[in-house]
Amino acid sequence: MACLLTPDLPVAAVLRAEPELVGRPLAVVSEPGPRAAVLARSPAAARAGVRTGDALAHARSVCPELCVRVTSPAREHAARLTLLDVALSVAPRAALAPPRSAGPHAGEAVVHLDVSGTRRVFVSEAALADTLVMRAATLGLPAAAAVASTRAIAELAARDLVSGRRAGEQAGEQIGARTDVRAGEGLGATRVLAPGAEADFLAPLPVDRLDLGDGLATTLARFGIRRTGALLALPPAALATRLGADAAALLATLRAGANEPPLPVPRDLRLEEAVDLDAPIDRLEPLGFVLHGLLSRLLGRLAVRHLACAELELTLRLSAAPEGATGRGGCDVRRLQLAAPAGDPRLWLRRVQTALTTDPPAAAIAGCALAAEGVPFRHDQLDLFRPAGPAPSALGALLAELEALCGPERIGTPHVPEDPRPGAFGLRPFPQDSLSRPAAAQPANDAGADGFSPRSLAVRAFRPPLPAEVRIRAGQPIWLRSALAHGDIVSCAGPWRTTGGWWSEDRRFAFDSFDVATSNGLLVRLRYDHIRRAWEIDALYD
Repeated sequence: MACLLTPDLPVAAVLRAEPELVGRPLAVVSEPGPRAAVLARSPAAARAGVRTGDALAHARSVCPELCVRVTSPAREHAARLTLLDVALSVAPRAALAPPRSAGPHAGEAVVHLDVSGTRRVFVSEAALADTLVMRAATLGLPAAAAVASTRAIAELAARDLVSGRRAGEQAGEQIGARTDVRAGEGLGATRVLAPGAEADFLAPLPVDRLDLGDGLATTLARFGIRRTGALLALPPAALATRLGADAAALLATLRAGANEPPLPVPRDLRLEEAVDLDAPIDRLEPLGFVLHGLLSRLLGRLAVRHLACAELELTLRLSAAPEGATGRGGCDVRRLQLAAPAGDPRLWLRRVQTALTTDPPAAAIAGCALAAEGVPFRHDQLDLFRPAGPAPSALGALLAELEALCGPERIGTPHVPEDPRPGAFGLRPFPQDSLSRPAAAQPANDAGADGFSPRSLAVRAFRPPLPAEVRIRAGQPIWLRSALAHGDIVSCAGPWRTTGGWWSEDRRFAFDSFDVATSNGLLVRLRYDHIRRAWEIDALYD
């Protein structure tokens, strides 16, 4: 079993969202205003004298350059789930430990994972622990990792790394003889406890590293028990009689790992990132910076699990409910898609900006949330006899760029709508499966059994139609002049009258169409518009 632990989650969540604050004194407070209390502080703030529980005014007097951020449950929840994503990138079975609301370990984020059977992927357990720490650091979360026989002992080993304290020189020599401690002490460190070395590790461990309640910790202090080895030396039955069921459960956890239930296999691939804004945003440009950070963190979590994003759900929490809105609760929810799953933040940001520019929010934005469900990347099956086509992700990027330049209403697959007007057409979104499905091979020769190859004309429609000057005789055009075709009309077929929309002043139409061949060798479709009383060239036959 392995454990990945991040201490001071409120500070880590802020630094994950604002990496420019790394190394600076930072305090996370309970609420806005000078009366707020300090909930957590960075190491730089701790060295400057800022303590948890201090009033914000006192903390600023101690450290004038202190950076202050209000605690955000949504941001901390996303950071906790990010730690789970790192664990799932290594092993299929992982689970987050329940968050602690009080006590010395209240700010920790802990995830346990079952690493049995991963020797085919990692050369050693130390390499696995190093991978966990590096991937967590890549996603902006400093952490320590430990591997042991049980979840409880692995968590204690990771917590001992974070604390950075050793129980004497002799205890350190004993631990070093039977464990592998890498990357130093503290954040970024890893530890692997060899099988059977748990007792040697637990013997010098202070009892304050255990998850003890206030009453049990006070009782053990009165008994003079300061090391875990002394606690394990007590008889279980007598300890349970004197200290209650909590002490007996603690001993059972430290002694027997077989009682731990197996870890589950998470089935939910939906990931969320959210942020609560300090002040509402009423312009799209500053909103783009906020969305870029959310997208980078969300897609980074997907990338570490080797997944892509096919559909993005954008939720904008409005500062005021839109006029006439019913049951929306002041939220603007949008679902955005690309032609193929992609993991490029710039591509998705362009897609989001296009949607917001086309349909701006109805009020100022007080909070943003992004949600996506991870899907595998799509890959083309290459053909042995044809060159490889563009990758689905590249085609999705191209379509997104075209949507940004031309507008989403101009990109798609053409289809014939239910509209009686000549030349009417519509656009529908590209089908998702058509991008990864290889095209059917075309026959090299379309001739029939008798050797005859049918031919057909292609019609190139002009939108808008080209104006033309026409001379008529006995109701038939005999001469034509336009930017495309000119000269005498040597052959004419028609007219074919098309009318409709008589009930609407704007949509009514009435055309007389002719197929004519001119003396300069062109075959065009000529029509007379009875509404505008004008001649025009509607199409050219190729």
